[in-house]
Amino acid sequence: MFSAQGQVEQAKTWRAFNVWLGAPSAAAAAVAGALVLASATLNVLGGVLALVSAAGGAVLTTVNATHRANRAASAGSAYLEIQTAARQARAVDLPWADDLDAERQVLGELTARMDEQNKTAEPISRRAYKRAQKNIEKGGQTYQADVGQAGGPRHG
Repeated sequence: MFSAQGQVEQAKTWRAFNVWLGAPSAAAAAVAGALVLASATLNVLGGVLALVSAAGGAVLTTVNATHRANRAASAGSAYLEIQTAARQARAVDLPWADDLDAERQVLGELTARMDEQNKTAEPISRRAYKRAQKNIEKGGQTYQADVGQAGGPRHG
């Protein structure tokens, strides 16, 4: 739950970074071009704006915020898929299982999926962690299936 929400919050941060740096950089480039073409006396201001725009573009290229946002969103979705599979196993599959070995296999598969996702997901920022924690504490990731008692008859 925390991993999924943290990755979602991180994706939001990267998307905002991309917009807040990309839009002004593009606007600065447009204004710089207009100033340079408008008058020879505005060439210096146009040149400064062009440099600001280039610096913003360089930062965006280096940081690659769009790619990072997409990766964080994908990681968040993968964690949610694992959470759903675990919920299904707990509420539907395992209560009806007769075999402890089969139950252990289900748990082992879920653990392997989680371990693999943990290896590939990028760490989130402290800010994303705090925002995720706040959302979860407010009930943003609470599902009735997780709160109530799940399951049917237990065999064995």
